[in-house]
Amino acid sequence: MAQNDSIKQATKDSIKIKEKYGLRIGVELSKLARTAFEEDYEGFEIMGDYRLSKNLYIAGEFGAENENTSTDYYDVTTKGTYFKAGIDYNAYQNWLDMKNMIYSGLRVGASTFSHTLNNYTVYTEDQYWAPQFSSSDSEEFSDLSALWIELIAGFKVEIATNLYLGARVELKVLMSQQEPDNFENLYIPGYYKTYDSVDIGFGYGYSLTYLIPLFKKDK
Repeated sequence: MAQNDSIKQATKDSIKIKEKYGLRIGVELSKLARTAFEEDYEGFEIMGDYRLSKNLYIAGEFGAENENTSTDYYDVTTKGTYFKAGIDYNAYQNWLDMKNMIYSGLRVGASTFSHTLNNYTVYTEDQYWAPQFSSSDSEEFSDLSALWIELIAGFKVEIATNLYLGARVELKVLMSQQEPDNFENLYIPGYYKTYDSVDIGFGYGYSLTYLIPLFKKDK
């Protein structure tokens, strides 16, 4: 016992820090910029995520868009709302109390929308002899919907206390959609532009979000 008392016990060399867990909410910046500078577009998106564990977050977005698509043969206005929900995984190993993210994510998206066909021209191969048929009678196609899955990759950087600036890219796969008779969906809110009946789409965005801390855990 005397020998054991004379041996110095090694101390555990570790420091506990507190990591913030809570709700992060914000806005999509590129849609606000397009609304301000483009005449043919109006839209907004509110986004949020909630931290479940060290690297896993549940996340979602809600938005509305009003977009006008115009070519030499048609002019179509699309408006509607959308909602996306899924998860994000943070692959970045933060130092000490850093809270940055380099993440990948999965979303399921759904949209309800309508088209207004403002005017159109029917293309004819023999344009010299046969005049092209044109119509300026407005026609509306409502109660349309679409469902898709998207993969996301991006980052979020804390630029001030609890304030984050982020960017992301999106790969979308269209699962189902309702289309008007004799007319294709040219634009789907939340899914964005469609590409000649190909069920794959792309998107990108920038975000500004604020973390509302709800509790802390030891790291």
